[in-house]
Amino acid sequence: MIRLGLRLTFNGGKEAVVRLVITTAAVALGVGLLLVALSGMNAIHAQNARTAWLNTSLPGLAFAPPDINGRGATTPAPDPLWWEVATDHFGGRTLDRVDVAATGPTSPVPPGIAQLPGPGQFYASPALSHLLRTTPAAELGDRFPGEQIGTIAPAGLPAPSSLIIVVGHTAGELSRTDGAHAVTTINGDSRQAGPLGWDAHKLQVILAVGALALLFPVLIFIGTATRLAAARREQRFAAMRLVGASPRQVAVVSAVEASLAAIGGVLVGFAVFLLLRPVLTNLPFTGEPFAPGDLSLGRVNILLVVVGVPLAAAGAARIAMRRVVISPLGVSRRVTPAAPRAYRLFPLFAGVAELAYFVVVGRPHTTGGQLAAYFSGCLLMMVGLVVAGPWLTMVGSRFMARRTGRPAVLIAGRRLADDPRGAFRSVSGLIIALFVTSVSVGVITTMLSYQNTSTGSTADATLLLRLAGGGGPRVLAGTEPAPAAPTVTAASLAGLRSIPGVLGVSAVHADPDLAGGPIAGPMTVLVSCADLAATPAIGRCPAGADVARVTSELAVKGIARRGRSSLEATVWPAADVALPALQALPVDGIVLQSNGSKATIERARTALAVSWPGQQPANTLSEINADSLRVIVELQQLTDVVMIVSLVVAGCSLAVTVTAGVNDRKRPFSLLRLTGAPLRVLRRVVGLEAAVPLCAISVVSAAAGLGAAGLFLRSQLGESLRAPGPAYYVLVVAGLVASLGIIASTLPLIGRITGPEVARND
Repeated sequence: MIRLGLRLTFNGGKEAVVRLVITTAAVALGVGLLLVALSGMNAIHAQNARTAWLNTSLPGLAFAPPDINGRGATTPAPDPLWWEVATDHFGGRTLDRVDVAATGPTSPVPPGIAQLPGPGQFYASPALSHLLRTTPAAELGDRFPGEQIGTIAPAGLPAPSSLIIVVGHTAGELSRTDGAHAVTTINGDSRQAGPLGWDAHKLQVILAVGALALLFPVLIFIGTATRLAAARREQRFAAMRLVGASPRQVAVVSAVEASLAAIGGVLVGFAVFLLLRPVLTNLPFTGEPFAPGDLSLGRVNILLVVVGVPLAAAGAARIAMRRVVISPLGVSRRVTPAAPRAYRLFPLFAGVAELAYFVVVGRPHTTGGQLAAYFSGCLLMMVGLVVAGPWLTMVGSRFMARRTGRPAVLIAGRRLADDPRGAFRSVSGLIIALFVTSVSVGVITTMLSYQNTSTGSTADATLLLRLAGGGGPRVLAGTEPAPAAPTVTAASLAGLRSIPGVLGVSAVHADPDLAGGPIAGPMTVLVSCADLAATPAIGRCPAGADVARVTSELAVKGIARRGRSSLEATVWPAADVALPALQALPVDGIVLQSNGSKATIERARTALAVSWPGQQPANTLSEINADSLRVIVELQQLTDVVMIVSLVVAGCSLAVTVTAGVNDRKRPFSLLRLTGAPLRVLRRVVGLEAAVPLCAISVVSAAAGLGAAGLFLRSQLGESLRAPGPAYYVLVVAGLVASLGIIASTLPLIGRITGPEVARND
């Protein structure tokens, strides 16, 4: 029977060859997207692993090649290493600065460099080295005095375009810097949470849900492709049964034909993936391009695709046979299946109930528990939409047929009611894509709305520098003294004001009322009203006041959370401190407002770094918000990729299904044309059969997606769902319009394949 199946596939005429080629191409597209999704997940893990060393902050962590479990080995060095990581910026890009100081010959060495830099030396990444050579020193190079002794190798770079510098110091110098730590090992475990990269536990949850969102439409597409010309094949199999073939023999022939197309599609899909991989490597899925080799496939991934896709294709072909009557006399006819029942809604309600359960009892405390909870809940809802789709299609078709007398609507309604499963199958991929889009947009929109961001020209033009030190003793490795308080003189402030493009500079002083004893209420700092008038981005003084008391948000990075408009409009209360007394107080920070040009911002940032070395770099209001929202923005980029890929796959699935449906019904349509039915009526029938379930179930899918997002946000983050912005509705409408356009593009096919010659008996 296998040889017979191969013979029928290759020698079944032009129609069989065309069907094989189209099915192979469709499976190849699905396999290619599947491989991109799998390799993309591997690439994100690889990129995250190369970021792990930048999160070194605590003793007991070591950099070493991962073991078989993906964990870094831990080998503490005898000589500690003084270590400090700071986030700087240049030209809108993040620049990671690592200050190190060895205390002995065995101090640990970060990955990517051959040895620790000494005082006055540094290593820079290739991208930063290029900037140092091509940018005026007053804008960048002066921040890093000394000699570059080497380039950071790829092993220490999250991405080829990363801006990273490792600066050497003496142990005595760096130990007096606020924020430095004495560490004995370098972090090599990507599961160790930190400010840079992804939290590995959260990454597992995100990638699991993202993989589900990508794989579901791809698998639907592959299953759809293997069902091309299903009606014609059922007629052939019915004829085989009439001449004595057993059901098992017919199933073997069907599986051979489907598996052959699937195997060819797998081979072509791998070839397409290998051709596109160099291009995909440069796409910033996470905000940064991947390194060469990141988009790789493991043995399990390859085995899953090579074995799983042909098996899935054979299974889909076997399922397609279920409508062929098995009895010897009735095998040549197809029976109308039983109408779907309302119990098909149960999986959808079960998914909603599971997510709602964790809202009531709280989220699981372990990463594995959260992964199981949200993964299974979303999977149940996706399965529920696919299972409930035929019942919803049937209800919509009956409603449509009862309220019209038009021939096209009546025929479409009758056909939808006769085979709601087949009608829904054509739009199932788009329904899942819409669900994924709604979940993603709902979660991201809400997370961003709960961050009061500061953006715009004023936020881009205002720099903040927090001056640390002098805040009391600290304990570093047991006996190290507290860092010295930085000195801020009138001359240094005048130098900042003299930079072309700088509009004003404010010195933020410590509030003497907070010195000693417990602090009741919000922490505050003091600013002279003359300085505040020159930097209106941080608020105003009341009339007649000389000194204003503002919240300590001006001295820490939380200033940006107030939002640009509210901060500018704020009138701070007056402080009962005289100007001479204010000048004698320690300076906690500096606010610099500029004209917003890139050159001015970078020259001012460099001047602040040179005037007060050892401090955390100065950042603009916009950069502060970008840092605090970095993971959310990267997550948004990932979800955009998921949404685009899902919509593309779903659109391809819709085109294949509608075309196959028209081809399968060319004889009935030809008979209708012979009886006088106009061609426009047949086109309306086909359009309605696809458009009605698409538009009707889209509402349910979008509502289910936003509901799932709301339940996730409530249980995981304790936040309420915020309504998506206009962009979401534009995306949904555009997706539906594009889908209807795909349906309309198949309608001219009806006129070409429903001529009188098709109505003959085979």
